Amino acid sequence: MTRKVKVGHVTIGGGSPIAIQSMSTFSPVDTEYAAAQINALKEAGADIVRVAVPDRKAAEALGELRSRVTVPLVADIHFDYRLALTAMESGIDALRINPGNIGRRENVVKVVDMAKEKHIPIRIGINAGSLPAEILERFGGHPTAEGMVEGALNHVKILEEEDFHDIVISVKSTDVPMMVKANRLLHEKVDYPLHLGVTEAGTLYRGTIKSAIGIGALLLDGIGDTIRVSLTDDPVKEVKAAREILSAAGMQQYGPVLVSCPTCGRTQVNLIEMAQEVEKKIEHFKKPIRVAVMGCAVNGPGEAREADFGIAGGKGSGLLFRKGKVIRSVPETELIDALMEEIETFENEGE
Repeated sequence: MTRKVKVGHVTIGGGSPIAIQSMSTFSPVDTEYAAAQINALKEAGADIVRVAVPDRKAAEALGELRSRVTVPLVADIHFDYRLALTAMESGIDALRINPGNIGRRENVVKVVDMAKEKHIPIRIGINAGSLPAEILERFGGHPTAEGMVEGALNHVKILEEEDFHDIVISVKSTDVPMMVKANRLLHEKVDYPLHLGVTEAGTLYRGTIKSAIGIGALLLDGIGDTIRVSLTDDPVKEVKAAREILSAAGMQQYGPVLVSCPTCGRTQVNLIEMAQEVEKKIEHFKKPIRVAVMGCAVNGPGEAREADFGIAGGKGSGLLFRKGKVIRSVPETELIDALMEEIETFENEGE
């Protein structure tokens, strides 16, 4: 089990729930837009949000941004240690900074001393695409999992030499097998929490698939304490994809899960349309229930019985299930309404 690290009010590691992260697409200087987006990310389910801090104006704007949001913020900083100091003075909850890239040792000490004083953790992030030349040369001239791990450990050593251990590590690659291998190797060497992600994963469809394979494989190995799905799209979709990955891996379920069959020649209802309609209708429910929308009498009743609620279609009518038992037969045109009525009744129970 990894050690625990606190990012604001969120605990990472030590058996805590997997924290979902995303990143704002706005500079802190655009405070109004950044705050609105970050609050939308929180509403979608983000536990932590990272913001890029490219210059002093951005660092100085973090205080105002911090006052407008409640989700913990991570300042993403490269090279200039002074930006890290300003970010911490502005109330940031964590830093993403590689100590080997911020100049002289005295600069590292300044950052570490303030981080200790303010109890601000540091995430070390290694990307396969930006490994130092000396590491690339040592590992054959191209990125490798072993090189990524060495790069991460080099930065960790700098912090440990300053007696700083409030550390989270990420080793990311757009190459899924490399990313998985690197995290498995790193997991064997450290007890710090690991932040998982397939970097530059791509657009919504391909990026979600790559992320699900890479992140999911590691989660099923018991590796990983916080995750980000990196998509070239609205970051709210990153959060939704992350929630689905955690749910599919059996880690955490956020609201309802839909089970539906792929249709075949036995299906006598418009199952695709029905499943899509049910999926949309159950989005706003909060309780972690399992809803089945099945298309025929072969696998349908069995799968529906395993769900909390379900419908199994037939010619002109179908069966409505609740908690494994058939409630009644319902005309096809009323199936979805009957299903939603049962779910809404359950959702409102105990209120």
